[in-house]
Parts: sequence; C-alpha cells; structure tokens
Amino acid sequence: QRMNSIGFIWDPLEHAWNEQFDQLCAFKAHNGHCNVSKNDAQNRSLGQWVYQQRQLYKKNTLSSDRIQQLNSIGFIWDPIEYAWNKSFDR
Repeated sequence: QRMNSIGFIWDPLEHAWNEQFDQLCAFKAHNGHCNVSKNDAQNRSLGQWVYQQRQLYKKNTLSSDRIQQLNSIGFIWDPIEYAWNKSFDR
C-alpha cells in the first residue's frame, strides 16, 4: 500500500511498454497515423519501438493483449503491404 502511494512501479517492462504506447497514441493524434519510421530523427526511440512490435508480431511472440491494444489505434503491422494495398485501391 505504501509503495503504491509513492508511485512504485511493480513491473518496469510493462510500464515501459505502456509509456511507449502512450507516446504512439500522442504521435497518432498529432500526425494522423501510427507509422513511425525508425529513421525519424525526432522520434527515433518510438520508431525503434514500433519496428520492434512489428518484429515480435511476425515472430508470433507479442501478447494478444498488446496486439489488441495496438489494433485499437489502427496500428499498421506491415507498412509495405499497407502502402501497396492503398495504391491498388485507387
């Protein structure tokens, strides 16, 4: 109880993931999409995180809860396929 009252973080990895997810939500609110490039100088760590989520998804090692969270904000799992489909639909 006392640890909670001082903001103790019980699961630092979960906390870090949620922090990045919150940053991604803010990025989407500002830019209208979740497709952060890992080469984006202003958002390098967020871009690396997005890339890592895609890799974990491809390897089938990303939890279903996290997949659901990312899907809920319109996360694009394969940006190349997405771009191709978008241009094909025109």
